[in-house]
Amino acid sequence: MEKEVVISIKGVQKYEGTAPDTMELVTKGRLSRVGESYTLSYQESELTGLEGTLTTIQVDGGQVTLMRVGEFNSQLVFQEGRRHLSMYNTPYGAMSIGVNTRHLMASLTDQGGDIEVDYTIEVDHALAGRNVFRINVKESESGLGSLKQ
Repeated sequence: MEKEVVISIKGVQKYEGTAPDTMELVTKGRLSRVGESYTLSYQESELTGLEGTLTTIQVDGGQVTLMRVGEFNSQLVFQEGRRHLSMYNTPYGAMSIGVNTRHLMASLTDQGGDIEVDYTIEVDHALAGRNVFRINVKESESGLGSLKQ
């Protein structure tokens, strides 16, 4: 199963000593399912500062993996109550970051659904901030059927 969807993303970043930074984005994307796993993908825009980057979110049981491929390459793994280390590649170099997932909810079906992740980020073992993102996925009006590759 693969179809066009509308993806609504709301993200809040909180850093020590600064006001929370909120970002909202509505974009077209693709939702696909293989077995019990769902994959959501969309192209980033200049609004997010990641123009030319493909973002893919894989939902597999109690684990959500966010991958970005483009000028900024990264892979973040979210599992509630677990800490994962990953590399974050930027045009200025790579850095090691730790992701500690405080809360994870992922409920996707062939018709869409919701993902919510609340996590903290560590850069070089120092707490850098707390992030929360909520993603809502709905079938696209034009994409009620499957897409052909």
